Amino acid sequence: MKNLLVLTLLMFTFFASKAQIKVDSVALNKKRNVPVTQFGVASFYADKFEGQRTCTDVVFTQKKLTAACNTFPLNVWIKVTNLRNHKSVNVKINDRMHPSNPRLIDMSKSAALALGYTGHGLTKVKIEYLGKNKPDEDDIADNN
Repeated sequence: MKNLLVLTLLMFTFFASKAQIKVDSVALNKKRNVPVTQFGVASFYADKFEGQRTCTDVVFTQKKLTAACNTFPLNVWIKVTNLRNHKSVNVKINDRMHPSNPRLIDMSKSAALALGYTGHGLTKVKIEYLGKNKPDEDDIADNN
């Protein structure tokens, strides 16, 4: 009887720990979690992609604050901070990059302008998960 109680307690602990939501990660799918904060290199879309459809079937425009990212789920908002000048902007992930692309994120030109790196082409960034809901308009761009 005592062994059965211990076994039941161990099984409950195991399954309860699997069901808990991790505070420091975002569920991308059932097999993998993604860190809420990531660091890497950002680029921006070339003008030739203007008017083409993204993988979420939205027509891409350089004027909107959007981005392509392979690590975060589609249709979520993230905060991107340029680590060179500490400017930040909130963008919606609505596309994916080619799997062989080594960069963390590819942003629209308006997002890259808000971060101040269009003259460099690439910059080191920190990206943070914000969620599925659009941030308040006052929080869309923070250009310190």
